[in-house]
Amino acid sequence: MSAIIQLKGINRTYNNGGQALSVLKNIDLTINSGEFVAIIGPSGSGKSTLMHIMGCLDIPDRGDYYIHGKNAAQLSSDEQAALRREHIGFIFQRYHLIPGLNALENVEIPAVYASQCREQRRQQARILLKQLGLKDWEEHKPGQLSGGQQQRVCIARSLINSGEIILADEPTGALDVKSGQEVLAILRGLNQRGHTVVIVTHDMKIAQCAQRIIELEDGRIVADKSHQPAIRPARQFPNIVRQSGWRNLLDRTSESLSMALKSMGTHRLRTLLTMIGIVFSIAAVVTVVALGEGAKQRTLENIKELGTNLVSVYPSSGFFDQNTINRPHSLLMRDVELLKKLSFIDSISPEVNSSGYLHFHNKSVSTSVIGVGNDYFRVNNIKLIQGRSFHSEQNALQEVIIDENAQQALFGRSGGKPLGKIVILNSVPARVIGIANANRDYAPNQITIWMPYSTVMYRVMGKTTLNSISIRLRDDVINDVAVNRITQLLIQLHGRKDFSLFNRDKYRKSIEKTTKSLNLLILIVALISLAIGCLGVMNIMLVSVTERTHEIGVRMAVGARRKDIMQQFMIEAILICLVGGVFGIALSYCIDHILTHINNDLFNSIYSWQSVIVAFLCSTLIGMVFGYLPARKAAKMEPVSSLASE
Repeated sequence: MSAIIQLKGINRTYNNGGQALSVLKNIDLTINSGEFVAIIGPSGSGKSTLMHIMGCLDIPDRGDYYIHGKNAAQLSSDEQAALRREHIGFIFQRYHLIPGLNALENVEIPAVYASQCREQRRQQARILLKQLGLKDWEEHKPGQLSGGQQQRVCIARSLINSGEIILADEPTGALDVKSGQEVLAILRGLNQRGHTVVIVTHDMKIAQCAQRIIELEDGRIVADKSHQPAIRPARQFPNIVRQSGWRNLLDRTSESLSMALKSMGTHRLRTLLTMIGIVFSIAAVVTVVALGEGAKQRTLENIKELGTNLVSVYPSSGFFDQNTINRPHSLLMRDVELLKKLSFIDSISPEVNSSGYLHFHNKSVSTSVIGVGNDYFRVNNIKLIQGRSFHSEQNALQEVIIDENAQQALFGRSGGKPLGKIVILNSVPARVIGIANANRDYAPNQITIWMPYSTVMYRVMGKTTLNSISIRLRDDVINDVAVNRITQLLIQLHGRKDFSLFNRDKYRKSIEKTTKSLNLLILIVALISLAIGCLGVMNIMLVSVTERTHEIGVRMAVGARRKDIMQQFMIEAILICLVGGVFGIALSYCIDHILTHINNDLFNSIYSWQSVIVAFLCSTLIGMVFGYLPARKAAKMEPVSSLASE
């Protein structure tokens, strides 16, 4: 017979409380293909450690061990996993089934990692369970099965990949006599079908079922006897169809996703607590971004109503120039006429400010009077509710446009019909030709009227200079360039800079900058809460790894590679964060609805598909980054120590 397992000079030492404990000492052993071998010895003799080394679950300190001619001592962890997956099947004393999976799914696990075709592995698992008398127990979980039934599931799992070697560690130790005899009969049948069977036991009666008995004592082989001739049966292993390429990747990812969902379902409370941090963190970030964008847009709209491209010219070299009262005002109508010729000016209006009393019948109110040109209302984006603007600004026509406050004060709450009525400003009569919006936000009780600048200058005030000039620039010009050109022109006209400019575009930029700073500050606070949620994910995943150490050991024992273990925990972390991100976005919309219901004017949120995508990407990144460390920790566990954690 050909050798299938060879051990040469195997030594294994453990650290026990700071002291070296030698478990195996210079073990030399050869097991041939098709043998049925029993390894016996008292507790602590090293028989389980020897089986773990033969099954590539443990690594010796010294020596070489060959499986199918490959020196497993020189293989990487993934190459050793391939040996377990393709050539070895384990039967454990404590069964080592995964509690969250049913019998059929437990049997399928090695086939998943061996890239078997989904249809074939499902069919093969059903056949094995049927052969072992568990046809009607496929959907039952381990907790619903007896000890003998669980051991049969374990046997079926060891056979799913048609491994030539079956390693059984005390396979009857946790069973009653009848179940134990049934398991031994199954092992004999497997040997007759061509499997090499190695059992570890302390019971000589069970060892007598084997063809060869190896006795260990104090880490050494003290006896090696063959009391039955080895049988050379015809091998009856079925052909396995293995998937490759993207189908294999898709299938394994699907299985990892399924495992993650089942784990999340099994630990609902832990999953929920993990998600809560992500939900509130994502909701905070998305809400802050939406509110910030809404505030920005509303601010820009408000500024646009005032005129973002509006430039105002005032006399004096500064708003606080004390010499202004000691010399004549510098702005004249010739300045307006020359400025009109500039190509980048959309509209322009002179302004003369005054005040007085407006009378109608027996009613009189104090009012602000603004003398303006025809384009004043376009320059300042003021809408006329009724009537028309001035036809002429230079003929001192006695016409007036009143605001809504003046309409209510002079013509009653209902507003009356002021158009065409004659009102008197001080002693100057004027006909009402229009009604304009009142600026209630800025001055809710102020009354303002507008008249042609020539009327105010010559009939009301008796002056020839202007208080200011309002200029609206074209939308397609660069604001700063236009303002510089206006400044140069006025300096050329006046011979000095005896005026001041107020550029509302700078006002807009200042507000935008302040808004961005506030939004950034709030966003930083939200990101801090997000970081706390991320740490929560990592902490919970680390707890999950600790709780599922035994499961990790089982998966490694049946052939899972390190990257398979890592993929499963990474997918679980990402899935938790993605689901939390979805609920976080939904919560953000709910918060927006509540805030809008409370005060629609104060809270204005603008959501965009970009922010939703960023939220999803953020959730995915959180899962990847903060799930990596726990997943890496799980992948680096040793199979034998993980199995011992149960």
